[in-house]
Amino acid sequence: MNVKSIAFVCCAGILTFFSGCASSGGSAVGSAEYTPVESALYPTPDDAFVADVMPIANNGRLELYYLYETTHNIQAYHPIHKFSTVNFYEYEDEGLAVPTGIASEPDVAIGTGSFFKGQDGLFHCFYTGHNDSFAAQGKPKECVLHAVSRDGISWEKRKDEVLYAPEGYSNNDFRDPQVLWNEDEGCYWMLVAAREEANGGIVAKFTSTDLKNWEFKGPLYAPHKQYMLECPDLFKMGDKYYLFFSWDCVTYYAVGKTMNGPFTAPKDNVLDGTNFIFYAAKTAELNGNRYLCGWLGRSAEEGYDTGKYQWAGNMLIHQLVQHEDGSLGVKMPESIAEHFGSAKTLEAGATEGTVNASNGGFTLSAQKGEIAAVDLGARDASLLLECDVTIGKNGIAGFAFGNPKKNFKGYYALALDAKRGCIHYEGFKLGGFESVASSDPIALTKFNFKAGEKHHVTLVAENEIVVVYIDDAKVLSSRIYNSINGAHLALFATEADATFENISVKVSE
Repeated sequence: MNVKSIAFVCCAGILTFFSGCASSGGSAVGSAEYTPVESALYPTPDDAFVADVMPIANNGRLELYYLYETTHNIQAYHPIHKFSTVNFYEYEDEGLAVPTGIASEPDVAIGTGSFFKGQDGLFHCFYTGHNDSFAAQGKPKECVLHAVSRDGISWEKRKDEVLYAPEGYSNNDFRDPQVLWNEDEGCYWMLVAAREEANGGIVAKFTSTDLKNWEFKGPLYAPHKQYMLECPDLFKMGDKYYLFFSWDCVTYYAVGKTMNGPFTAPKDNVLDGTNFIFYAAKTAELNGNRYLCGWLGRSAEEGYDTGKYQWAGNMLIHQLVQHEDGSLGVKMPESIAEHFGSAKTLEAGATEGTVNASNGGFTLSAQKGEIAAVDLGARDASLLLECDVTIGKNGIAGFAFGNPKKNFKGYYALALDAKRGCIHYEGFKLGGFESVASSDPIALTKFNFKAGEKHHVTLVAENEIVVVYIDDAKVLSSRIYNSINGAHLALFATEADATFENISVKVSE
């Protein structure tokens, strides 16, 4: 097969072409040495993992408390540790904040909670106490506990303050308190994930004037759908109130006109991925922007791409966007762009199918059963790529990663899938990829690609973590082990035409 090489420079969104092509087949350009980078964007503690995140803004910093997960938990597990950042690419590991209790105490294991600064000037942490042995003793397995701090560093547990599930609700499923001040009512609210046999999972509401004595006010949100609504998080943005919650390995949200609701879940209320891609997300506002803070799970099989993830992994933060219709979207935190200070010069070489280079981009054309692709050279360990993508009706396009010594059918596809209406990656190769998964893929984010409509795509990669934002609306976060260790990055299309324009590539310095 005949191959023509394309050399171009990516800088500030402008591509300068030295030659064009419309060719097929051939071998890719040579591989460059791959060196992993120290994690700057998606932190995790040494020899441990980030689980449920509890953010709070404090003195211009975002303090990110989280459950500290290890692979060697004993009866006492999940102490609360903390990272902090001002820019989302430089994190300080501040270590242990709230330790676990002993075997005879309700918090021998700790579950999710929330941190805030009260009207009394103190920092407060309300968190879940969890003790598996208590259920066998006829005691509540879960409860809400309280700790305070004068400086946000040293925490004192108030062991005499314990809140149990109200009558009619499960003592084994009562967790994840969020406490906030209600200015209009002049009192504190506490939202708790609770379970009522008749209604399933609900968000329960309690009120207090002193942060000690709490009165149950009934369900704030009871959709009668899920077993639990974990990690509730309520906030106001614009003129609407939003309630985030998690279950089924997914983070969801609902919308209300008032703080008391009623809350309604939009038809499409998932912003990032299924299958523990992005879980237990809670929000905080910093410098006028609101951030959604959760975690990207570990791969079910370390080092392999399957689309299946396990509980806990790396911290992952998105910036929230409110749309005119009241729906929410996400985008890369704006300050992360500062981390990528060097424009990238790439050598694009091998192609397959019909590939035309023009006007700072590529048009790829493929009929049913065909692949069109262009290799962009070795993938850097840390990378920011932006482009505008247009996909033909029911087509599939996107990014692919593979060994340049093999043909494109051996590359792995990160798909912008207009055929199925989603973004997905589960380790499928381009060869035969088009016919895989007649039903929904294993791990996906829904997105409506309209034929001929231009979509702005931002791809952020750090080591095996690859995050793709589209139109300030949706994101798919993934671990793509097939994208590292010398793998090349390519653009592809199948079953339709696709255009990639205004390509800009930057790397971290």
